[in-house]
Amino acid sequence: MNEFLKRIYEQKYKTLLLFPLLLIVLALLQIGVQTAATGDFVNKGITLKGGSTITLTSSSTFSMGTVEIEALENILRETFSQAEIDVRTLSSLGEVTAIIVDSDYQQREEIDPLVSALLKELPVGEENTSVEIIGSALGESFFRETVYALLAAFILMGIVVFISFRTLIPSATVIAAVLSDIIVTLAVFNLTGIKLSTAGIAAFLMLIGYSADTDILLNTRVLKRKDGPVMERVYGAIRTGMTMTLTTLAALTVALFFVQSDVIKQIMIILLIGLIVDIIMTWIQNVGLLRLYLERKEKKKGVVHGQI
Repeated sequence: MNEFLKRIYEQKYKTLLLFPLLLIVLALLQIGVQTAATGDFVNKGITLKGGSTITLTSSSTFSMGTVEIEALENILRETFSQAEIDVRTLSSLGEVTAIIVDSDYQQREEIDPLVSALLKELPVGEENTSVEIIGSALGESFFRETVYALLAAFILMGIVVFISFRTLIPSATVIAAVLSDIIVTLAVFNLTGIKLSTAGIAAFLMLIGYSADTDILLNTRVLKRKDGPVMERVYGAIRTGMTMTLTTLAALTVALFFVQSDVIKQIMIILLIGLIVDIIMTWIQNVGLLRLYLERKEKKKGVVHGQI
């Protein structure tokens, strides 16, 4: 690490805490605006709010590989301007085998004209067309249950952390870092305009584990090991933690560019955002809070240290 940056990191850690705090405030502001404007704190996809999915597969007389997806999407949005419509593809061995059209239509009298318009543009025949409808009540119920699952995972993670450290403040710093990571990641995800699906919920569950992993590593190195000064232990944790994070980021980046599935891409995007945010929340926020805790602890003991 550059000596100048190292000096700032070690001596100005209280000032650096303002950076993650600002991110959290901005994230909460974005989520608040999102909720006020749309009624939901996140952009929900068809599987979470209800709607219909129309799948058209290639036929013997028509290949999906010849379809201009962007042009098709523009035509549908112009024709059905009142609907939310998204067009995506399914591929096998690099070849498009099906086109999937998601919309917020839930009634057959709304869906049938959309199917007719699609068959006019893509003459694959009704036998190669399928329609799946998810009611709004079912979508809302599923979304509510997945949110409960996220909360349960977060609470269980907090219990495990508290059992591990058996001290309130160090446990709270881990929980605060993970919560901050989730909040900021959610806000950034909203800004991408991507609609959250069930796969996205799974990605947030994974992110809780990834984020807690680096924070527990840091707290264990700093609090349970007594060899060397505190900052030496912090740097040791950074070397290990950043190696883990950068390796995962590299794998996610490769997957994002080469994977064709929209479902997997959404998981990769959420984890990519979350791990970048986690670097800030772990190595700036959590480190700063731990150092404040240790300073206060040493002052209570009446022990004067040259540097913590």
